[in-house]
Amino acid sequence: MSDESQKGVSRTAEGGGSEPDAVRRRLLKLAGAAVALTLAPGVTVLARDLAVTGPRGRKSAVRYGLLIDANACQGGCDACVRACQDYNGLAHDPGPDNAQWIRKVTITNPETGFSRSFPVMCQHCEHAACVDVCPTGASFRRPDGIVLVDKHRCIGCRYCLMACPYKARSFVARNVEDQKPWAPRGKGTAEGCTMCVERVEAGKLPACVAACQKAGHKGMVFGNLHDPKSAIAKRLSEVATTTIRADLGMLPSVHYRGI
Repeated sequence: MSDESQKGVSRTAEGGGSEPDAVRRRLLKLAGAAVALTLAPGVTVLARDLAVTGPRGRKSAVRYGLLIDANACQGGCDACVRACQDYNGLAHDPGPDNAQWIRKVTITNPETGFSRSFPVMCQHCEHAACVDVCPTGASFRRPDGIVLVDKHRCIGCRYCLMACPYKARSFVARNVEDQKPWAPRGKGTAEGCTMCVERVEAGKLPACVAACQKAGHKGMVFGNLHDPKSAIAKRLSEVATTTIRADLGMLPSVHYRGI
């Protein structure tokens, strides 16, 4: 599949190393890839007490992720987008550069005209480029795989925006009113999808997933990727899936079927 705004979508097998040299090589590739994939801006939240990931290569008991089935995603449906905006207080974000923590993307095969529509958000990568380039440690990955921004440490350098090949980070350029207590948004800071971390910690589904299920489309599955008994792990073992820009070796937590 291809689209003028989605030229970076790839089915290449995941790879890449975790040593410093491999990281540098990956970032050099990102420098060229950052302008190749025009997907979406994103948003943020904090959890400094959980900002330690541990040595790379050590598998944690929990890694949260998403499986998005483009075959079940309805082209005209934006329930996931509206739910995210409403829950995180983004619906009335002023200006043309308003934050979109999740957005619907359509890819089309130019030879056949076959199209698929699906949501894109922060991919919560195991080897996240936004974390690698952040000079203050504001961008961090929790042990459960959720990637967040610590608003107290963010200096607004926007390196993470440039490094992310998914265009999943955005910058708060204006004063924001009517903020949600679980989704702090400070002027001059970067932000991205939080996977509704406070809902997850309370045993609930992310707002986008809950809205998709309520709409009856069954296009999104959330859960622990490392639990073979979880619904998402079982589904991933049954169907063929891919990740966006798998060739970069960042190992996203968001898997896609049907693209």
